[in-house]
Amino acid sequence: MTLQQEIVGNAMQMAVVNLNPGQTVYCEAGKFLFKTTNVTMETRLGGPSSGGQQQSAGGSGGMGGILRQAMGTAMQVGQRALAGESLAFQYFTSQGGEGTVGFAGVLPGEMRALELDGTRAWFAEKDAFVAAESTVQFGIAFQGGRTGMSGGEGFVLEKFTGHGTVIIAGAGNFIDLNPADFGGRIEVDTGCLVAFEEGVQYGVQRIGGLNRQGLMNAVFGGEGLSLATLEGNGRVILQSLTIESLANALKKAQGGDKQGPTGGMFSTHAG
Repeated sequence: MTLQQEIVGNAMQMAVVNLNPGQTVYCEAGKFLFKTTNVTMETRLGGPSSGGQQQSAGGSGGMGGILRQAMGTAMQVGQRALAGESLAFQYFTSQGGEGTVGFAGVLPGEMRALELDGTRAWFAEKDAFVAAESTVQFGIAFQGGRTGMSGGEGFVLEKFTGHGTVIIAGAGNFIDLNPADFGGRIEVDTGCLVAFEEGVQYGVQRIGGLNRQGLMNAVFGGEGLSLATLEGNGRVILQSLTIESLANALKKAQGGDKQGPTGGMFSTHAG
């Protein structure tokens, strides 16, 4: 059953979801806005299993099933803790008729509803997840150590599989690209990536070599030492505002960034 939703607003969008009787949607803790009174709310540590909503203890195969379910939940929570994600999900189910629930991201920017048909997974940056149908499975994908440590935001990715609608959010405005339309490969700031389809290969490359120009790029270019690379044929969603640039702008507005390009050594901020 397709999730009936509408994304409204401009600078800070929100998703208004209409639930059919008995339909369930879940969100990351902290991204719920409002609901009608006939929608129940339940907070759980575990995400949806491959069968959709979590099984009840009575239908999980006795004590062995309960233990397996507990171990699975513990593994999910452990993965999210390592990734710095919220430890719990909030589940909303409409009772006795249609219901409405509102969700939003945590930064000024756009939201996007992605439709999963079971053939391709979607990967998203950390904290992009807002809400999804209970038929969508939320997971954590760890990139390879070398790629992840170089990529910053790319070390941990959210992974969505199954069937149904998943809603994600980012900062600033979105642009949709396909690397296949640009010779099969694009290079982006590591903080600009929001999400991409399975089949697109994600990697990280160093900007230039360890020479004068490479050091100039790293120190004065604002991109650090690395760029994210995306190759293949599939949808890629980028955002126009990075969390790092927003944090730097706020810091500067508060008078905490009065320093030269070499860093805090020549800072004029008195504290």
